Amino acid sequence: MGDPAGCGPQITALAWQARNDHKLRPFFVIGDPDVYQPFVPVERITAPESAVTIFERALPVLPLKLSASAQLSPGTPSGDYASAIIESIRMSATLALRGQASAVVTNPISKAVLYHEGFAFPGHTEFIADLCNSARQSDVKPIMMLVGGGLRVALATIHVPLMRVLDHLSAEMLAETAKITHRALVEDFGFNAPRLVFTGLNPHAGEDGTIGTEERDLINPVAAQLRKDGIDISDARPADTVFHESLDGRFDAVIAMTHDQGLIPVKTLDMWGGVNTTLGLPIIRTSPDHGTAYEAAAAGTCRPDSLIAALKLANQLVENRAIAYD
Repeated sequence: MGDPAGCGPQITALAWQARNDHKLRPFFVIGDPDVYQPFVPVERITAPESAVTIFERALPVLPLKLSASAQLSPGTPSGDYASAIIESIRMSATLALRGQASAVVTNPISKAVLYHEGFAFPGHTEFIADLCNSARQSDVKPIMMLVGGGLRVALATIHVPLMRVLDHLSAEMLAETAKITHRALVEDFGFNAPRLVFTGLNPHAGEDGTIGTEERDLINPVAAQLRKDGIDISDARPADTVFHESLDGRFDAVIAMTHDQGLIPVKTLDMWGGVNTTLGLPIIRTSPDHGTAYEAAAAGTCRPDSLIAALKLANQLVENRAIAYD
């Protein structure tokens, strides 16, 4: 569902209306049916499998009521929606873990709204990973990857203040990030021999230690060990040129050290069609690569491009993973 006061309801309805133009596979929404009825025909479902037969004539909705006190106003966030938003995410992950849904596509949320209900996670990515870990008694590390504009960019650190990035970078963490990214490129994206690259943390990737030593002392030794382990990954490349090199075909995915370092190129190249996907999970999860867009929701000018791209990518990953596990 995402935040019902944001763009989620409008882009979901618009994606359903464009289902034939984009050859979208059937999807259903976990949310309040009343939120979608102003835009498209809606049919309530009691089980996910019902969505397949309903999808062509109406938007299938697995009902989840908003709080009785909630007075929905597009563009106006409210803590009254928080419990339903959180439950929608929880239900979607549970259905995917049970095999009742092939993938989860999450509409945008505002974390500030969720804190009203004591939400303790930096974002969707970490919450869904926690749900998966709790269900499977595992300890998976979620890796955020942005796909768009011809780039695939995984993030070594996600929602971390810039001044704290070095507290989160370690040889073990970088190696795990690269291994998860490599495995996802093979199993989910269909690459036989993916080529990876680390960005540098410092300008010019440290310039041989003269503008910072993290590349020389941390990142490049990790890359060297990964190559010994059979993963094709370059030493740290300057962040101001590595994305161009990737677009030129030199690399299949970039691992960026920080959130903005990785997101700026993708959003600049494909603001409307970029997709956020989470690697390393037992389920497939994608999301539009933008926020709640409250102003557009209020004005009724939301665009569904990124959600449509997220739905398409989810289907592609489902098909590729099926082949990989066959």
